[in-house]
Formats: sequence, structure tokens, C-alpha cells
Amino acid sequence: MKKTAVIQVSMDGQRNEGEKARRKAMKIAVGLSGVESLALKGQNRDEIEVKGDSIDTVKLVTLLRKKVGHASIVSVAEDKKEEKEEEKKDEKKDEPKIQWPHGPPYVFYEIRDPSYDTNVCSIM
Repeated sequence: MKKTAVIQVSMDGQRNEGEKARRKAMKIAVGLSGVESLALKGQNRDEIEVKGDSIDTVKLVTLLRKKVGHASIVSVAEDKKEEKEEEKKDEKKDEPKIQWPHGPPYVFYEIRDPSYDTNVCSIM
């Protein structure tokens, strides 16, 4: 299942130091397995929104705390829109694409050659 996690990271300092911390935090988040997309959000661009399959948010926050600064989990949610789309795709796969009004257009007949019959003994 796809998850969306929003993590607030303190990126204190002047403009250059803040940008450096943002780049470092983004590298850490993208390097984590399961991450598909990343976006900076918030008024001061201090929140990281991460989307992907089976993201370990606790591991991500721990890494950010060690290498960037204080980090806290704001929210974690499952993407419901994608689940609905997948269900619709599954329903469409079950339905036949073309429906013939009187059955299939081709008829198959089996023609057997008596020399290839398995019940006849080849020795006799």
C-alpha cells in the first residue's frame, strides 16, 4: 500500500545553512527504500512530504535527527485514491472487452487421424 508521511524538520540558521540542511534532508529521505516522491511543504519549507510503498517513517525520522537536526512526524496516511483506482482497474480486467451476440465467431472441430490413435497397438 502506498503511504504519505509528512515530517517536520528544523532547518535553523541563515539562508545558506537552511538550504544546505534542506538538501541534506532530501538526500536522506530519497535514499530510504520505498520512497517514490518527495516534496517540501510548509510556510518555511520545513516539512518534507514523502510518498511511497512501505516507508519506515520511524527510521527516516531517526536518520534526520542524527544528520540534520530535530525532526518530528506530523502525519502518516494511506493513499485511498490509488486503492480505488486499482479496484476499478481490477473490475475492468474481469469484464470481457468484446461480447459477441451469438457466441464466438469461430468454430473449432477436432479431426483425428486413425494412425495416431493411442488405443491401437503399433506392434500388430
